Amino acid sequence: MKVYFCGSIRGGRDDVLVYRKIVNKLQSYGSVLTEHVSSSELSERGEDAAAAGDRAIHDRDVDWLRQSDVVVAEVTQPSLGVGYELGRAVDMKKKIFCLFRPSSGRRLSAMIRGADDGELFVVRDYSEDEVENVLEEFFSNLKRT
Repeated sequence: MKVYFCGSIRGGRDDVLVYRKIVNKLQSYGSVLTEHVSSSELSERGEDAAAAGDRAIHDRDVDWLRQSDVVVAEVTQPSLGVGYELGRAVDMKKKIFCLFRPSSGRRLSAMIRGADDGELFVVRDYSEDEVENVLEEFFSNLKRT
C-alpha cells in the first residue's frame, strides 16, 4: 500500500514530532511516499527549492498523490499546501483520513470538517497519545472495504 502523508511545512513546523509518530505508524501499513514531511531537518522554509524549484516540488508531490492508495493528513496546523493536496485528492477520488487535535485550541476549517462523508473523506479528532490506535482503527476498517 502506498500512503501519501500531508502535514504542514511552510505553514509551520510546530507539529513535526506528531508527524514523526504518525509516519512511523503509517510505515507499518506500507510505503509512505512523503515521509520527509516528518523530518525534523525540514524547516518551515521547506525543501531546498533552489536546485529544483517550487514547480518540481509541486509536480513530484502531485505525482506521488496520484500513485497513492490512501491519503492521511494531520490538519491541526493550518497549511495552504495541505488544503491544496486534500482538494486534489478529493478530485482524484482518493480515500482521505484527516487527523485533528482539538487540544491545540484551534478550530478546524469548515471546508475540511464539512467534507467528512464517513466514506471517502473522514475527519477524526484525536489526542496525541491515542494516534497509533486511531490509525490502527482506520486501516483495519480500510482493509474490510
